[in-house]
Amino acid sequence: MAFFNVLEWLQSLSEPAMLAGAGAIALGEAIIGVGFLLPGEAALLIAAATITSVPEFLLMWAVVTVGALVGNVIGFELGRRVGPPLRNTKLIRRYGGDGWDRASALLRRHGRQAVFTGRLIPLVRSFVPAVAGAAHMPYRTFLPPVAAGAACSTAMPLLVGIAVAAGLKNADNLMLIILGGLLLVVAVVIVIRKLRKDARAKTSAMTTASSGPEDLGPDLEARR
Repeated sequence: MAFFNVLEWLQSLSEPAMLAGAGAIALGEAIIGVGFLLPGEAALLIAAATITSVPEFLLMWAVVTVGALVGNVIGFELGRRVGPPLRNTKLIRRYGGDGWDRASALLRRHGRQAVFTGRLIPLVRSFVPAVAGAAHMPYRTFLPPVAAGAACSTAMPLLVGIAVAAGLKNADNLMLIILGGLLLVVAVVIVIRKLRKDARAKTSAMTTASSGPEDLGPDLEARR
């Protein structure tokens, strides 16, 4: 189904059906392979236009976040079960070999932090869970950052869509939503910095632990 057909179908739904439809698209867009064919952000922008209150926003956000998280878990399981050969399947080679390679590089350099940041990058987000699964990352390491990433990556297009719709109706509402969006961005930046700090601390601790008496051997020999 073409992108425009998906969006036209979503626009034709009633509000309750659109809620379910947005959740289904968020789920599919998060699954490696399926995500190549679905317009995730565009669908959330359209769904956001139907939101008129905070409870409606929270409900939509919860539904699409759960959908995205379930899709990521499915991708993670595919990676665990198939392993690195998943990279060489026809679908991924055709649509996203570069995305797999970028996700692999992110995970090698940043580990757990890459699960969160990768979930925010449109061309990489569906690959990160599968690559993490292929690398046999434990669930306890994978789930917290991917859940946080799913929540942030679904909130942002929803807030943009609400802001656009509200701006056409009421400038005061627009300012409140923009403020909420800025607060969300600040929260994301704080989380990223915390993850980076933890990663640096872990790397420093590993480096210190690996420095033992044997590392002083050449110096001792020189002193002699």
